[in-house]
Amino acid sequence: MQIIKNFCALLLVLFASTHQFTFAQTIEGEPDSVVKTLNNFSSDKQLVIGGINISGNKKTKPYIILREATFKVGDTLSLQSLTEKIQRSKEYIYNTTLFVDDSVYVSSVRHDSVLINIVVKERWYFFPLPYLRPVDRNINQWLSQGAGLDRVNYGIKLTHNNFSGQNDKLNIWFITGYNQQVSLRYNLPFIDKALTKGIDVGFTLSRQHEINYATSLNNQQLFLKLTDQFARHLTRFDATYSYRPDQRQRHYFRISYTNDKIADTVFQTNPNYYPDGRKEINYIDFLYAYRYINTNYLYYPTKGLLLEGSVYKRGLNKTTDLWQLSIHGLYAKTISPKTYATIESAASVRFANTNNFYSQSLFGYGNYQMRGLEYYVADGTAGAITRFTIGHELFKYIFHTPIIKTKTHDKIPFRFFLTAYTDVGYSYNPYVNNNLLNNKFLYTYGIGLDIVSIYDFVLRLNFSFNQMGENGLYLHARNDF
Repeated sequence: MQIIKNFCALLLVLFASTHQFTFAQTIEGEPDSVVKTLNNFSSDKQLVIGGINISGNKKTKPYIILREATFKVGDTLSLQSLTEKIQRSKEYIYNTTLFVDDSVYVSSVRHDSVLINIVVKERWYFFPLPYLRPVDRNINQWLSQGAGLDRVNYGIKLTHNNFSGQNDKLNIWFITGYNQQVSLRYNLPFIDKALTKGIDVGFTLSRQHEINYATSLNNQQLFLKLTDQFARHLTRFDATYSYRPDQRQRHYFRISYTNDKIADTVFQTNPNYYPDGRKEINYIDFLYAYRYINTNYLYYPTKGLLLEGSVYKRGLNKTTDLWQLSIHGLYAKTISPKTYATIESAASVRFANTNNFYSQSLFGYGNYQMRGLEYYVADGTAGAITRFTIGHELFKYIFHTPIIKTKTHDKIPFRFFLTAYTDVGYSYNPYVNNNLLNNKFLYTYGIGLDIVSIYDFVLRLNFSFNQMGENGLYLHARNDF
């Protein structure tokens, strides 16, 4: 037990400055007298919701919490339906990422009327924290580049995840090191009385000394570093309108403007970096995305369904013109109380007028990550990937921190999952036929240990094998902070 305690303490030290900490301690639930009363009712017993009490929300507006509930005052529901809606509401409220824990339960029963209590424990929302993160696609890629501090971004991030109590987010970043970046973003999920429409606006200005200018024939990223000048400059403005008709569905409409340019040395090294052999491009792009979320926990689902689809259009002229269609889905099923299985798939296809490096990044980025191919990338115009995982919860451990003396953060829970997995994929590139991974069926497999804690912290330690006979230990940490 002491070994586990020391290990959990080490995890806190390693990730406290770069992660938001989520699974938290249990809070109050249904009184025993209410449980006995409800147990005497049949499942089709009709009950009226006579009132809803909300407590624990010092910052969050009550209507933001009620927005996630699947019931309202005056609803008449069967006992079975009410039980299901209470559980679903608890999951939706938790997935707002506003709380370290929440509880939704019947607090009293009088004749055919019930009173619902919603009790929440709020997270810390304001984080003026130092920022330190490797720039590479994953930890193993950073280690393979020498794990030098010259490949690390550092600075300060001013983040407020509930700025006005409406689940609105304000981010101000001042980053230097490998890349230099100043960015400002504000997201307000609801701007109307019906709580269905929202906005998101952002600005980014960045420049970097080193650039990934091409991919080698054996699917390795090639880098060029300039010491006396910046290799790349980027300026970007974007605005997004969102529409959320219910708790599960989201629609996004985004428009943005980008100015992107490379140094003469980069252009001389790869004249085909941008479309039409240019050193600088300017374009407006458009995105429509749809998202359906119905999982028990958004960042480590063990039950439920997630679907995403998008249509992307870049540019208004032939030089920058590009269309991209993408889909992504995840289905998780609980096999037993501690065992789950997931299948996750993604596919994408692009249509562009010209062949250029700027438009072809695919495998090794975003949703197209195959466990066991962390050191490789595969550029392409189309591709698909499927990931199968079976996980079993080994045990839980509650770390009692002597440092944090608050009612909501004095206990840091950890959950440990043993996983087995296999990934399959295919990246199609009509312009490259003689490299290691393109235009070939790809597969990997392995076993892993997942560690899940509060503030959406997920650490994955995977021992993977790939079709080339290679194997190794790979680390992945979720870090949206």
